[in-house]
Amino acid sequence: MDNERLRAFCLSLPHVTESVNWGHHLVFWVGDKAIGGKMFALIHLDGEGTGVAWFHCGAERFHELLETEGIIPAPYMAKAFWVTVERWDVLRPRQWEEELRLAHELIYGKLPKRSKTVLAMPVKERDKLIRERRKLLAEKEKAKKV
Repeated sequence: MDNERLRAFCLSLPHVTESVNWGHHLVFWVGDKAIGGKMFALIHLDGEGTGVAWFHCGAERFHELLETEGIIPAPYMAKAFWVTVERWDVLRPRQWEEELRLAHELIYGKLPKRSKTVLAMPVKERDKLIRERRKLLAEKEKAKKV
């Protein structure tokens, strides 16, 4: 597994969007952030920092995964049951896919009802609503700065 394969897999999951956050992290979201989406995985783009990828694993898998050499609690996010994988070879490709699919499902299950309602809309209607919401949020940010 590598950045590109992980990215391709994550984007193949339902309702996934991506963004670059904190300068050098590619973050994968279940649902767009503008409609209350939540992140489920991230990768380092510059190869610096702790590990190669982080993902949510839930309370039940958290301690089990920590028994694997090369998987550690994710800095700042371990309380929310996130782990950091230190190297790409810690998990086989199929294991990566299973863990990321589980992370996606766990986070989707935590989305508010209103976010799930938007995700269930037809694509054109949903995309229009997301664009409008992003515009509204940008205007609010701009007003805060003035």
